Amino acid sequence: MNVWGHFQTITRHKLLVMKYCFQVGLYWQGLVHDLSKYSPTEFWRGARYYQGNRSPNDEERRTKGYSLAWMHHKGRNKHHYEYWTDYQLGAPAGTMAGVKMPLRYVVEMFCDRVAAARIYNGEHYTRDMPLRYFLKGKEHINMHPETRALLEKLLRLLARCGQRRTFRFIRTRLLPRGTY
Repeated sequence: MNVWGHFQTITRHKLLVMKYCFQVGLYWQGLVHDLSKYSPTEFWRGARYYQGNRSPNDEERRTKGYSLAWMHHKGRNKHHYEYWTDYQLGAPAGTMAGVKMPLRYVVEMFCDRVAAARIYNGEHYTRDMPLRYFLKGKEHINMHPETRALLEKLLRLLARCGQRRTFRFIRTRLLPRGTY
């Protein structure tokens, strides 16, 4: 169990997402981002399955076949597309589909992915890493098509133009006044 390492990792991640959210104008979301990671359900499992270079949820899932910490987390944090799934009307019983995410949560999800790539890759981070990670699993995610297209657009902009231009685009052209 690595309590201190896990605490440092989630805190560095949370502070980086907060910084990014502030840069695009999502102040409240930056402040409250990922607070559930400090809850007992998520924190102690994270410390137990701590890896340092990837999510402890992956290790919990590998060990137990599921991640209770992840199920808790995705159900409480609207910046995860998994939060935005529901039964699909008119489809066979039990068919789940992605619901279109509100814009401010798509932007927070983008900030979250950039911060995670930076935290887990450290000095080896490159601006195309969040896009490559997304593309690797793109076909297997249950995300609304418009949400997926917007996230991919932002990740491609980041890979091509860098963080400063991408954040400026989000702040000045994507987020309408009153969104944050």
